[in-house]
Amino acid sequence: MAQRVVIDPLTRIEGHLRIELETGNHKIDKAWSETTQFRGIETIVAGRDPRDAWAFVQRICGVCTSVHAVASIVAVENAIGSNPPTQARLIRDMVLASQNIQDHVIHFYHLHALDWVNVPSAATADPQKAVDFAKAIGSTWKGNTVARMTEVRDTVKGILDSGQLTIFTGGYWNHPDYRLPPEANLMAVAHYLDALQFQRSMIRIGTVFGGKNPHPNFLVGGMACTIDPSHSESINQVQIDQIRQWIAESAEFVNDCYLPDATAIMGVYKDYFDIGAAQPNYLAVGLAGATYAGDPAASRLTSAFTAVKPGAIYDGDLGTVHPFDPTRIAEWVSSAWYTYQDGDVGLTPDKGETTPHYTGPQPPYDWVADHPQYTWSKAPRYDGRVVQVGPVARVMLAYAQGHPATKALVDAATKKLGITVGQLNSTAGRTLARALECSVLADILARTTFPTFVKNLKGGDIDVFDPSKWEPSSWPASSSGFSLVEVPRGFLSHWVSVEKGKVARYQAVVPTTWLAGGRDAQGRQGPYEESLAGKGQHPLADPSQPLEPLRTIHSFDPCMSCAVHVMDPEGAELQVATS
Repeated sequence: MAQRVVIDPLTRIEGHLRIELETGNHKIDKAWSETTQFRGIETIVAGRDPRDAWAFVQRICGVCTSVHAVASIVAVENAIGSNPPTQARLIRDMVLASQNIQDHVIHFYHLHALDWVNVPSAATADPQKAVDFAKAIGSTWKGNTVARMTEVRDTVKGILDSGQLTIFTGGYWNHPDYRLPPEANLMAVAHYLDALQFQRSMIRIGTVFGGKNPHPNFLVGGMACTIDPSHSESINQVQIDQIRQWIAESAEFVNDCYLPDATAIMGVYKDYFDIGAAQPNYLAVGLAGATYAGDPAASRLTSAFTAVKPGAIYDGDLGTVHPFDPTRIAEWVSSAWYTYQDGDVGLTPDKGETTPHYTGPQPPYDWVADHPQYTWSKAPRYDGRVVQVGPVARVMLAYAQGHPATKALVDAATKKLGITVGQLNSTAGRTLARALECSVLADILARTTFPTFVKNLKGGDIDVFDPSKWEPSSWPASSSGFSLVEVPRGFLSHWVSVEKGKVARYQAVVPTTWLAGGRDAQGRQGPYEESLAGKGQHPLADPSQPLEPLRTIHSFDPCMSCAVHVMDPEGAELQVATS
């Protein structure tokens, strides 16, 4: 008889996710992905000034704030015909790049690595052997010293001796499938701590250009910051020099530390390149940071990332890249707590509706999947297919198009690990693909985007705002637009309709919706569900310690809502939810 297993809350993600499983004989038979948080941002911006929409919709997420802001601004610019200057677009590129790099590093070390790295084991490690291990895997990170490893080992010892594991409380540390030797665990814990310092530097780039973080400032038609190398109140030479240093530090950390760690650790868990595959259909509009205002076939590219064209890959066939067509995107609500005016017909986002209709059990509940509707996440489909988005989709698309840097890194990694490119569609593959992409992205930022921005500055180009379409009187009475942006977790699109100067309709199709959505009208599972239950072979050794499904779900880097923040201006409590 199948055993029911519930993982709720699924931690070390953004937002709230519940996974329900039916399992037997240590394998997963069925899976349901349940987003238990409602995102109502689309309804909040209706009727507002479209120039303000970015400030609201960047609250979709508490972390990926910049990417939603940029997506919103580009969609509005597409609708009203605004054309931001080159320097403003380059600034957005740098903000998006720093967000992507920071997010990938945080995901690997702080959200995902503890699925593979046993922290208490590090207390028994020999620091010299930890340094030797780092050298053996090709890590040239400057933190690989005996003094640093000794310091970290003693810190872990101190935590264990205190009887409280602090931030590491709740881990399945006695699970038998932790495989790294103590020295590798010590190296990884040291790098976990170093990554905390690194990610602080990376986010400063967005802070300089946006004024603060999270929720930096942006502007329809350009950027809210000003540039004047000789004035302290503007982006000046001092800040440009700081940004140059932070970009160099990011490339150093990614290539010397992150990429070697990810490759080596996934190599130890090599069988996970055959676990956790989802549907082999991939959708992306380019490399991370690629930004389009409207249909790529008919409109301009607003970013510097031109090397990889938008496209889709079906059934794992890397020999054929299908042209991207935004009209092939549709969202279904077959398993979601929404209702459409005309029923579950699969609406394109430009005609999308966000009408909540909760039909699930009243909390507290033990099991949700007995109900046809079980999630707040719609189920997007492209060309009628379930697709994967995110780093693995971008890497597959870039590889299929022969992008030199991506192809070189993928070929080197697959050869070293003894796997095929197709095996990147897996739990370990998604994790490795993210590190490979991060290396490419850090190089583009350091060698292309930032130098181009500086070169333009030297040529006297400090213009960051197009005022021609600022006043609503310059807009058409009725218009619509959309944006396509590649962000850390995948393909993001915002869709806006403007009527008489106000937002008439707004939809955001976020990467995690593509991945976490449930079954559609044909009963096809979303990628999370397929990765756990698709072949009926996903392991789950001990239902009381569901480490294996955590590894697979974490490999997607879930960002569920991403965290709706509602507050009273007086600080009063709004509502208490219990379960």
